[in-house]
Amino acid sequence: MSESITGEQFALSAGPYQAVVTEAGASLRELTHEGRPLVLSHGADEPAPAASGHLLIPWPNRIDRGRYDYGGASHQLDISEPERDCAIHGLVRWAPWRVAEHEPHRVRLTHRLLGTAGYPFRLDLEAEYELDAAGGLRGRITVRNAGNATAPYGHGAHPYLTVGEPIDDCRVTLLADRYVPVDERMIPAKPSEDVTGTQYDLRLGHVLGDRVIDNAFTELNRDGDGRVWVELAGSERAVRLWADEAHPWMMIYTAENAPVPRTGLAAEPMTCPPNAFATGEGVIDLAPGAEHTGAFGIQAAS
Repeated sequence: MSESITGEQFALSAGPYQAVVTEAGASLRELTHEGRPLVLSHGADEPAPAASGHLLIPWPNRIDRGRYDYGGASHQLDISEPERDCAIHGLVRWAPWRVAEHEPHRVRLTHRLLGTAGYPFRLDLEAEYELDAAGGLRGRITVRNAGNATAPYGHGAHPYLTVGEPIDDCRVTLLADRYVPVDERMIPAKPSEDVTGTQYDLRLGHVLGDRVIDNAFTELNRDGDGRVWVELAGSERAVRLWADEAHPWMMIYTAENAPVPRTGLAAEPMTCPPNAFATGEGVIDLAPGAEHTGAFGIQAAS
């Protein structure tokens, strides 16, 4: 019997929401509300394009030249973005994850990340997705250091929000006070800067227009539940993504290099900024036996 290249497909449903999570990478392949997509999707026999729906573990975004020092040793990761000479988006995006639980509205997947030459650490990973008829999708990433040495760690998620029309015509809102400038290879060029008076000020929910953004934002303003929100609002509907306090960073990418450019907005909650393993900024020092967890969600908005 043949099988899709992204492996087993885990369908979820609750009220007006439906989702599909894949065995490959524990990726969010589809999410809809009343039959209309909230994220860009792809076919089960198509590799996830432009990291669509991927979980980014044990680091999000890029590591310059794939090199970093940790625990008194130097490490060299495989270069997974050769055009920029970077290691990008971690080690588990294409790996098979095992189903631990699957209910109509919920799935929990696990993965054993074994050590490699570039990342000689041992992690047990868990990804849980749950749909709620009122609140939409909730995703949770949990890691436990199952090895004998303290491990550097970070994670992120990479959905592309959509409202079914070009993002140039949509309003984008993110209550973030600072952004990180990058060089031509998308590596942070200097410390974070105030967004005031720049194209990166998304606090007032203006129409995106032709702004090109591929930057991390920080100093995120949160609601009473500790959540930061990104909203993409079109002419008829809107979609919102939230992230909890485990994610001090939010990456916004206007998807110039997606298969169909600028049809979705990547909103990527992250525990650390780009190039964190090289700079040390925001890296979680995960001791043997220690755990870390973070949650995010996506929901339709009026």
